[in-house]
Amino acid sequence: MSSKNKDMLPISRETVEVEGVYKNEEGRELYLRRGEEFPADLVLGNTEWEMTELAIDDHSPSQPIKHIIPKRDKESGD
Repeated sequence: MSSKNKDMLPISRETVEVEGVYKNEEGRELYLRRGEEFPADLVLGNTEWEMTELAIDDHSPSQPIKHIIPKRDKESGD
């Protein structure tokens, strides 16, 4: 048995632990945030959800984003 078959996928009404895109058994894809509940499907009811895409934060909180920091005015001396 492969390790993929040993992992249990989250099911409807469980809490999302990792933010990303998930797909249910019917193929419906949904972006879910950490702390939300996996929704039930209108046709299938409770269903398994498999992560298809991980949400990636593209900047480090310890480093400021350069385009947000205002430039100092050379004339005012700030």
